[in-house]
Amino acid sequence: MMYGAIEAGGTKFVCAVSDMQLEIKERVSIPTTTPEETIKQVFDFFDQYSLNSIGIGSFGPIDVNEKSATYGYVTSTPKTAWKNFDFLGTVKQRYNVPVSWTTDVNAAAYGELKKGSARGTESCLYLTVGTGIGGGAVVDGKVLSGFGHPEMGHLLVSMHPDDDFEGVCPYHGNCLEGVAAGPAIEKRYGKKGHDLADDKKVWEIEAFYLAQALVNYTLILSPEKIILGGGVMKQAQLLPLIKKEFTQLMADYVSTPALDEYIVTPELEDNAGITGCLLMAIEENK
Repeated sequence: MMYGAIEAGGTKFVCAVSDMQLEIKERVSIPTTTPEETIKQVFDFFDQYSLNSIGIGSFGPIDVNEKSATYGYVTSTPKTAWKNFDFLGTVKQRYNVPVSWTTDVNAAAYGELKKGSARGTESCLYLTVGTGIGGGAVVDGKVLSGFGHPEMGHLLVSMHPDDDFEGVCPYHGNCLEGVAAGPAIEKRYGKKGHDLADDKKVWEIEAFYLAQALVNYTLILSPEKIILGGGVMKQAQLLPLIKKEFTQLMADYVSTPALDEYIVTPELEDNAGITGCLLMAIEENK
């Protein structure tokens, strides 16, 4: 029994094949260019194997509504070449096996719930803070969706009193992603985040925005665990600042688990997404 996984990111696709015990037999990284170029390399990789099922976790926005005419499509992405691309349909046309379809952050949330920081819980929220900001949630053991998937990175936030940055989001300007993603940090200060590691004010402002989002997610979903991943979160000084700001903003209104256990980083690190995709592939085949 062999299972395939596609973690489709805006910069690269990670493809892997594993057995039922999640022992990865092979994995590759493929640059995200155009659908024609990238998907050809994906097929070249998987054509070597006889797969029982495939799990896909894709960058978005994507259509996850099975009743929709564009179910399985990448929709209004700023990556022009991928806009309105029938991702799921293209994979299913190539391989006559069950295929699970969700967002990359939903897959990461599921991976962390089953094998990572949220093991032993029934709910968690995964937020990636990097080139963009995206979030996925698992509630009662199932990935959360409605007419579409959550777009947690585009939450509207209050501006920090010392910040007049206009934001970089092409849709909303100064939404969470617009003021707190990696490109926002670089445009605001003229330097990348890793070159600003010693500037305390930079990270206090960053924590202010991320903590606002976590308060709102907590009030709406009450997840048992919040997991923060992505390149920006590799700044070790950021997590304690977020917890401090979260405490102040929540103002004892909701009693959460101890913050050192509630707001955490991914135990699976950069493998959360591909692990979630493999788990979904295995379950799709049951």
